Amino acid sequence: MPDSVSTRAVALIPARQGSKRVPGKNIRPLGGHPMLAYSIAAARASGVFASVMVSTESEDIARIARHYGADVPFLRPASFAGDTSPDIEWVEHALATLTASGRPYDCFSLLRPTSPFRTAATIRRAMALFLAQQGVDSLRAIEKCTEHPGKMWVVRGARMFPLLPFAAPGAGAPGAATETPWHSTPYQALPPVYVQNASLEIAWTSVVRDRHTIAGDVVVPFITEGHEGFDINDPMDWLVAERLLADGAVALEPIAEPSFTP
Repeated sequence: MPDSVSTRAVALIPARQGSKRVPGKNIRPLGGHPMLAYSIAAARASGVFASVMVSTESEDIARIARHYGADVPFLRPASFAGDTSPDIEWVEHALATLTASGRPYDCFSLLRPTSPFRTAATIRRAMALFLAQQGVDSLRAIEKCTEHPGKMWVVRGARMFPLLPFAAPGAGAPGAATETPWHSTPYQALPPVYVQNASLEIAWTSVVRDRHTIAGDVVVPFITEGHEGFDINDPMDWLVAERLLADGAVALEPIAEPSFTP
């Protein structure tokens, strides 16, 4: 794999047109600009990418992306832009099309528009961590979960069973009468568990090309801080994001371009 000095990286920002829970969320105005603009601005300001590219099937979204300085050299095929389309399809398409046009890259980062509080500093921190590793396939953003899976259940008819039938640390030998199950253990005593968020992913392009996967097998954890990993997926998330902005609890990446006017 290339060393950190010679690595050519591309930012891939997915912005398909369809969204059921928050219609048009990728280009819905937030803080004076379409939400998509903040991922573009953060990627450009980070200084770690040779190119910042938006993948969309919509020419309308492509115009907005170009207005804010992103590259949209081609539109995504509609067959890769459905509600259930896996990321690997459009990522493979984007990387293969770029390579065929004489623009190969060593690694890429997925920066979803639904994480508007991910900043240029976030991206620089993640890329530095990724490039400092040896023998890894990818990096993925995670955060400590607030709903611990040790307290989750699976329902089977009129009965329920613990999702994770483990005992709390130091609770005695497995199967012993004194063993305390996780679901009856205070949260503070449970082992830390992390959940992935949509803030960012970084991977070597060879992982996609050779193994048809984005994550690969060896994944570096990138623990997001504060609201870096906040993801807008439904109307309640949008209301929370607006309140965080109104209260000054978060800041958006500064944008030099004037607000897009259709």
